[in-house]
Amino acid sequence: MHCLVTGAAGFIGFHVAKRLLDAGFQVTGIDNLNDYYDVSLKEARLAQLKAHPAFTFHLLDLADRPGMAALFASRFFDRVIHLGAQAGVRYSIDNPHTYADANLVGHLNVLEGCRAQKTPHLVYASSSSVYGLNTSMPFKVADSVDHPVSLYAATKKANELMSHTYAHLYNIPCTGLRFFTVYGPWGRPDMALFKFTKAILNGDAIDVYNHGQMQRDFTYIDDIVESILRIAEKPPAPQNRWSPELGSAGQSSAPYRVFNIGAGQSVKLTEFIEAIENAVGKSAKRNLMPIQPGDVPATWAETEDLFQVIDYRPKVSVKDGVANFVKWYRDFYAV
Repeated sequence: MHCLVTGAAGFIGFHVAKRLLDAGFQVTGIDNLNDYYDVSLKEARLAQLKAHPAFTFHLLDLADRPGMAALFASRFFDRVIHLGAQAGVRYSIDNPHTYADANLVGHLNVLEGCRAQKTPHLVYASSSSVYGLNTSMPFKVADSVDHPVSLYAATKKANELMSHTYAHLYNIPCTGLRFFTVYGPWGRPDMALFKFTKAILNGDAIDVYNHGQMQRDFTYIDDIVESILRIAEKPPAPQNRWSPELGSAGQSSAPYRVFNIGAGQSVKLTEFIEAIENAVGKSAKRNLMPIQPGDVPATWAETEDLFQVIDYRPKVSVKDGVANFVKWYRDFYAV
């Protein structure tokens, strides 16, 4: 089988592509290697993938319509795992057009490619940020997601709507995954775990927003990847008796599903910081700050629907996951 992985040089995309290669799949990866964060980290991830003979890489922007069309015309993909996007809630406030290009135009180009070759299953990244102003915990797929608080969240909600349209019109099986806070080795430098680890090791203070009154459904990367690969092998089927009035918002009369993908528990940011301090062996100096625009104070995923489909529950604790990241960080940066 041959899989296309978009965002292959990104955090989740790299891990997914690596697992697929290790499992014997042919993998085509694309990425534009933009400078949203340290390009050398992306290149280091990519170097590991390129060392595998079953991996093919294309330096390609999702918004490049002719380039994306040529990619899908070049060969058939048994699975398309679309993880490429412009990430970052806060960055979207000052750079809105970047999100329109990558997350709206780019997603449309992926959908058009899947339509052209009748892809058997498109799995794509949505986000927990779609829950926006919702404060009912845990977040359920059936909850309203009509009040986003960042443009990033709005683009991810738009991706779900666009995917449903293509599932309905063209019978393309589409599964959207609302990722909660993913962490682990090779993680993004703009995420809290990376920034906090770097600062604590350097003896610098860390900025703790909302005065530390934050909670997140932290989910370790290996658990995320296992869930993605399992769901990729289970294309959604149309629910013939489904209707918007009676059915779940995560299903449809089209071959369409949306799932939360997280650990299914909410951890206080202060506890997460303590896990980093224990792994590093140093205490953090904390700057308590107000909550930032676009942020939400808490996330917590209801994930029972996903677990029932894939028969898998996350296994890695925050303590172990953070320790694994700190070990990787020390090794990678020779700290």
